[in-house]
Amino acid sequence: MNPLTRLQGRWSVPALSALLIAASYAVAQSTSPTAWADALMIAAAVVAGTPVLIKAWHALTAKVIGIDLLVSVAAIGAVLVGNYWEAAAVTFLFAVGHSLESATLNRTRAALAELIAVAPDVAVVMREGQQLEVPATEVAKGETVLVKNGARVPVDGVVSGGTGALDEASITGESMPVDKLSGDQVFAGTVSTGGFLQVTATGVGADTTLARIIHRVEEAQEAKARTHALMDRFSAWYTPAIIVLAVVVGLVTADVVLALTLLVIACPGALVISIPVSIVAGIGRGAKDGILIKGGEFLETSAKIDVVAVDKTGTLTEGRPRLTDVVALHPDIDGSEVLRMAARAEAGSEHPLARPVLEAAAEAGLPVLGLPSHTEPVPGKGIVASLDGHRIAVGNLPLIEVENHDGHDLDEAREVVAQLASAGRTPMVVACDGRVIGVVAVADRVRDDAAEMVARLHSVGVKKVVMMTGDIEPVGRAAAARVGIDEVLAGLLPEDKLRAVEDLQRQGHVVAMVGDGVNDAPALATADIGVAMGAAGTGVAIETADIALMKDDLLTLPEAVSLARRTVNTMRQNIAVALGTVAVLLAGVLFGGVTMAIGMLVHEVSVLVVIGNAMRLLRRPADNRPVGRRRAQLPEASPIRASASRMSSPRVPRGVTTPDSLR
Repeated sequence: MNPLTRLQGRWSVPALSALLIAASYAVAQSTSPTAWADALMIAAAVVAGTPVLIKAWHALTAKVIGIDLLVSVAAIGAVLVGNYWEAAAVTFLFAVGHSLESATLNRTRAALAELIAVAPDVAVVMREGQQLEVPATEVAKGETVLVKNGARVPVDGVVSGGTGALDEASITGESMPVDKLSGDQVFAGTVSTGGFLQVTATGVGADTTLARIIHRVEEAQEAKARTHALMDRFSAWYTPAIIVLAVVVGLVTADVVLALTLLVIACPGALVISIPVSIVAGIGRGAKDGILIKGGEFLETSAKIDVVAVDKTGTLTEGRPRLTDVVALHPDIDGSEVLRMAARAEAGSEHPLARPVLEAAAEAGLPVLGLPSHTEPVPGKGIVASLDGHRIAVGNLPLIEVENHDGHDLDEAREVVAQLASAGRTPMVVACDGRVIGVVAVADRVRDDAAEMVARLHSVGVKKVVMMTGDIEPVGRAAAARVGIDEVLAGLLPEDKLRAVEDLQRQGHVVAMVGDGVNDAPALATADIGVAMGAAGTGVAIETADIALMKDDLLTLPEAVSLARRTVNTMRQNIAVALGTVAVLLAGVLFGGVTMAIGMLVHEVSVLVVIGNAMRLLRRPADNRPVGRRRAQLPEASPIRASASRMSSPRVPRGVTTPDSLR
């Protein structure tokens, strides 16, 4: 059904009712019998009231007494006592309000509609050397898809050839086109703004990031918040109570019109709509900015967050550590040999810090051939490997203390480790057959926007930002000092992070945990709100995280908290407007002056006020920058920035040897 057809269908009932009311007034002014005017007014009430009566009957069959029943009883009662104008006015205004409500809810779901609109229908694929245009859903994984300038990417995939730029706003909220080269990931629904790309499909149809986002937003907008569920329970007894009150008032006062008027003015329409319209608008605003919130309950919980716990590596830092220092601590072994042995041992390791050691060895031209004959990872400490009959250990001091039974050379190693750690680097001691031969250190550059993220979190009401890291404390504190972190918890294993989150919760805090969803999974699951960053490329994160930040942008985190707080504040304002309107109308009825028609008019105005207030959430606050545009800059004096940009070492007791090719 096209938008025009929907528009005509939505307004056809109130439009026909309005024509009949106008015709009734015209007939009443002529010389025709008043019976014709009354008949037209009754017809107007029937036209506008029939849909309401049908909904009330369906609700009753489901054992639900709702607002439609109140309006139906009031309109039928008004007709029976001869108040035809009141019956027509009440049903007409209710029909207008319902149409406006429907139109506004559709608008608040605009984010979902926009996502669906960007879903591509066709794809150009290479088959048997020819370009063929096929439905996007028929592309097979592994096929090569061609994306030309101005075309939408029809699949998730990896660039296998060509260069270009893509507008990824529909996925990540990023306002600027992103350059794509060979090996880069692309997402269905993004738009080419230049260049020509050959993409190897990795996800098609329902298996694309866009499809998962659409599914997630659909579910989130339908999910009820705790306040919404509370309002449903309130309405379940409130509506029958109003009916009983109207019957009692009618019996006591013998005034049927007063009783019917009570039914109309006590309609909880604004109250019923106050929560869902706010939730839909808030979640829709987030979706436009690349912030996927799981549902109303998580939106409400996010508004109460007062502690944010963040993982250091890959969250506060870029997640691309580089080797910064090689320190030789054995008189017969130089820095090149220390690096070579460390690299050979790390060749069989899956630890993230193995990669920078191996890359540095390769850049220095040091031979790292084959794998160790035996590799033994020691969780939280390092790795032990067997090389050419020697036992090589690479890791932290606790690991080396176990390997070095007599404690020889450990004092010197401790001093070097302390100095490197205080400079914000992660030191790893290298030992051969229990003898310390040197120390290698790596550093991961702190993100440029980390400091601004912490400042913004504080500005939106978060009391404390806690860093949780597996690094030793001096390394963690050096990084934390650059960005204004309030508390550092260092040397943590995954289970330690979980216990740390539980400790914060026992202290009465509402905790959000931000991590990569892998080694932080236990803590993410335990936290009140688990936040996954850079979720655009991770389907699991989109489905499992309470909040998924589609772009790997730290500044979207305070935006998410701010959005949640604004949404909950809007919900509270709407509830106050709804209850205040009912209270004022009740007083007006009891003290005289408020008729059935006036009551319904004021009631519908309150509904529009509530809807309009919620729709403010669809606008981006004036003080928010477009996602991904502005970045905070750390001073060049940052020790972490310095260590990430050049191979430098602190002064140590014995000379530091750093291969020239690594400088």
